[in-house]
Amino acid sequence: MNHVLKPINEPFSPEIAEILKTYPQRNGYILKLFRIFANSRRFLRKGVPNLLDRESPLSMRAREIVILRVTANRNCEYEWGVHVGAFAEHVKLTPEQVRATRLANADAPCWPEEEGFLLRVVDEICENGDLSEDTLKKFQSAWTLDQQLEIIALCGAYHTVSFTANIARIEGEDFAERFPV
Repeated sequence: MNHVLKPINEPFSPEIAEILKTYPQRNGYILKLFRIFANSRRFLRKGVPNLLDRESPLSMRAREIVILRVTANRNCEYEWGVHVGAFAEHVKLTPEQVRATRLANADAPCWPEEEGFLLRVVDEICENGDLSEDTLKKFQSAWTLDQQLEIIALCGAYHTVSFTANIARIEGEDFAERFPV
């Protein structure tokens, strides 16, 4: 039997339709990624959009920097492009900063010190699943406990998103950006 991860299409079952109502939509359009999640009711219910609420202890800009860096580190053009297309301008990321999330190290001059450090944190988590002692000490003094856990959770959630999008070979959304070269 061949089980291929691909977006499900309407009409959705009533249970799936009800769960998908809780997911972000773009003018009524449900992203391909969320429709891939819908192959499993359990996964769809437990999915990652719960981290994209207004109650986040991180600024929306910090949250997007984390997401862009994780998805760039995981070579997930689909999700990176969705977030650039949907949020980069809103959170005032410059074109240089957007490029740097994919192509530059955390010390790139386009980043204020705190954001450069945030990129370093994400890079270490992505590479090692941990933080070096020096980074950990600064991490603990730079962010509250709520913020620290949010950064860690975003890294984990967007690893899952990246793995899913990459393995499903999702083609980019019409509004999404492509990786810079």
